[in-house]
Amino acid sequence: MLDSVDWEVRRGERWVVLGPNGSGKTTLLLVAGMQLLPTRGVVEVLGERYGRTDARVLRRRVAFVSQSTLRILRPSLRALEAVMTGRYAALEPWWHRYDDRARDRAMQLLAAAGMDHVAQRELGVLSEGERQQVLLARALMGEPELLLLDEPAAGLDLGARERVVERLASLASDPAAPPVVLVTHHTEEIPPGTTHAALLQAGRMVAVGPAATVLTSAPVSAAFGLDVDVVHSQGRWYARAVC
Repeated sequence: MLDSVDWEVRRGERWVVLGPNGSGKTTLLLVAGMQLLPTRGVVEVLGERYGRTDARVLRRRVAFVSQSTLRILRPSLRALEAVMTGRYAALEPWWHRYDDRARDRAMQLLAAAGMDHVAQRELGVLSEGERQQVLLARALMGEPELLLLDEPAAGLDLGARERVVERLASLASDPAAPPVVLVTHHTEEIPPGTTHAALLQAGRMVAVGPAATVLTSAPVSAAFGLDVDVVHSQGRWYARAVC
């Protein structure tokens, strides 16, 4: 449950939402993605207000990437097909027609992530890291105006995690990329180029603002209820408990 959240994401900003399990991070993304209706308060997404616009239409302008997406995509879909379906936020490629430009665009997105070699492989045989890269490419295929990422590096090994972080850093540095909101539990998963941060605890934002101010030892310790030392080095953040 969220309570007393006052939050605004502006054009060009790259956000991370950090907090412990059960703090409301995913709920916040679901509300921002117009997939969950709040019981009170005012929510505006891309200039449109909940209750005064067709949420079904607005959702097409927002890309939401989470593990749940994988559960509804057919495992026998080839990676290239899965990416192409992102153009219309569809689940099956046969629901729409795709021309050569769409296929070229999908291949370019896979190549940008270093995943062009898996284009003809089925989702079901890809590694977790490869599937996450395909999901991200699929989200970008629709040219969204807002990109929401729910723990894209969760469960990945070190190499796969670093490749995801590298891809997100590339997006952060691209002025043509839409605003990005990344939800994570771990400071190590925050990509370079992150401009802003929000710390959640028990549904409330305990710190919000520029990443350089929020992602420091005292606020992060308060959010997690544990004394931690947060270090910022070469564009990355690292945290460890204070003994």
